[in-house]
Amino acid sequence: MFRGSMVAVVTPMKADGALDFEALERLVEFHIENGTDAIIAVGTTGESPTLDFEEPVTVIRKVVESVKNRIPVIAGAGANSTSEALHLTQRAMAAGADACLLVTPYYNKPTQEGLYRHYQLIANTVPIPQILYNVPGRTACDLKPETVERLANIPNIIGIKEASTLERIQDLLRRCGDRLDIYSGDDGIAAEAMLSGAKGVISVTANVAPRLMHEMSMAALAGDRAKTNAINQQLAGLHQALFLESNPIPVKWAVHQLGLMSPGIRLPLTPLSEPFQPAVQAAMQQAGVI
Repeated sequence: MFRGSMVAVVTPMKADGALDFEALERLVEFHIENGTDAIIAVGTTGESPTLDFEEPVTVIRKVVESVKNRIPVIAGAGANSTSEALHLTQRAMAAGADACLLVTPYYNKPTQEGLYRHYQLIANTVPIPQILYNVPGRTACDLKPETVERLANIPNIIGIKEASTLERIQDLLRRCGDRLDIYSGDDGIAAEAMLSGAKGVISVTANVAPRLMHEMSMAALAGDRAKTNAINQQLAGLHQALFLESNPIPVKWAVHQLGLMSPGIRLPLTPLSEPFQPAVQAAMQQAGVI
């Protein structure tokens, strides 16, 4: 259903932490002008954990209004409470999102059966396309391939963002790639994942280099390994530098360097530490974005 370079867009904030909707509109135009294939609003990179209960839906609605149906909008709607995730998914659908991205319930460590029932209930209750999101490095929760196989039989569960290993992505492609779209959740392995059959990447790097990420994704989806690798090599520095501190700290600093928004970020996250700033700047120069 969705393919290519899908940006996990940052949420612009002013110096006092207030949401900056003018900057958000600028970011939407920046991405559409530079070929981004879909926008994910209020995911991890969008600082969903630091937004209050009403703000995620407000941001989703603003992104939908700014996009004006030009590209798909996918809303982050996950939570570690099934009832809260259900509520967010319902509200995201009402706000006009084209699909929802649902991270595994974090911190409380559900069983695989609990994960299955969590996603099953939300999918059966809310008739919007839904993308599973597995990122065990952040959640202390791993959605196993066997559970994904079971969930792939639910019609409106249409994909999974897998942010673990290339081997896991390739395993999922073998198991259920005919029923479920597999997306890389890690920019560093995205090129090889798409060359292996994944349908796209939900990307942090695309915040800074959207045109190159789109071109790399299109080359990979077309099976052009030489072009894919050439572009990916140009982006390799960003793939690494944007995680020198916890995401989205480095990427918000980088987008600020592009002049698209202020450097605002909310506690407990802090601005990018000075010792890391030269490395991020060098990676941006390597990618040709500054």
